[in-house]
Amino acid sequence: MTEVKLFSGTNSEYLSKKIADFYGEELGNYELKRFSDGEMQPVIRESVRGSFSFVIQSTFAPSENLMELLLMIDALKRASAGYITAVIPYFGYARQDRKDKPRVPISAKLVANILQAAGASRIMTMEFHADQIQGFFDIPVDHLKSEAIYIPYLQNLDLENVVFASPDVGGVKRARIYSAHFNKRLVICDKVRKKANVVSGMTVIGDVKGKDIILVDDIVDTAGTLSKAADMLIEKGAKSVRAICTHPVLSGNAYQTIENSALDELIVCDTIPLKEESAKIEVLSTAKLFARAIRNVHEHKSISALFVSDRKS
Repeated sequence: MTEVKLFSGTNSEYLSKKIADFYGEELGNYELKRFSDGEMQPVIRESVRGSFSFVIQSTFAPSENLMELLLMIDALKRASAGYITAVIPYFGYARQDRKDKPRVPISAKLVANILQAAGASRIMTMEFHADQIQGFFDIPVDHLKSEAIYIPYLQNLDLENVVFASPDVGGVKRARIYSAHFNKRLVICDKVRKKANVVSGMTVIGDVKGKDIILVDDIVDTAGTLSKAADMLIEKGAKSVRAICTHPVLSGNAYQTIENSALDELIVCDTIPLKEESAKIEVLSTAKLFARAIRNVHEHKSISALFVSDRKS
């Protein structure tokens, strides 16, 4: 069988090393050189000719992470790697997936284009902001679902009267996966934004009195939506409020906002490293899931078999 090579971008080593451990391989010999002006030059320090090469790099800020990923893919292509998979636990710019106002870019589509132009044969990622982003690519996309990580965790929580909630109308489909799996009710928080990252108003659709609420979202950025939703749900009589959010962007005053909110717990994945420690934030690792997905790609096995909802359907 074709040899597998695992490489990690500089700022994703914290996760890549765990993925490599679960997979049972060492990370490939890679060095990132810099010129005096900061320009990057990735150097692959071992032969990759004909190999299945997997480049692991989340594209969170700064944008250098995306640039390093592109340069690594190009280096592998020029070194005659047989098949190059870009493993992107957090796919940055995914929130810009459409023209929601005049004269703005569709940045997610642009990123898809440049990944393909760089030489990626396949994309592996977790929780696109919108499922249809897969259609921006003309190469295979493995879209991993965080429910495979969260459902076992939630099963171990000793909570009564659980109700799942979406913090906005757009996330109803995501929250419904959990409500259907656990056979629990679903409520919706309807928010109004005046501008990006600022929630001006919110109402709840559904009864939450005396319930243990679990909010479901893919990204927590400023934490404004989650904190407002948690505070409102408690005001409406909820017994407790937790949130599961795959990607902990946590920018600006997010950590302080979470600490001051009515949230009992925020459960996130390690697709982005935390900038600060918080007693309210629990981190679950995606490493085992990515390692299993990488093995299935290499062995030409199903990826959907890894997910709870697909096994139930």
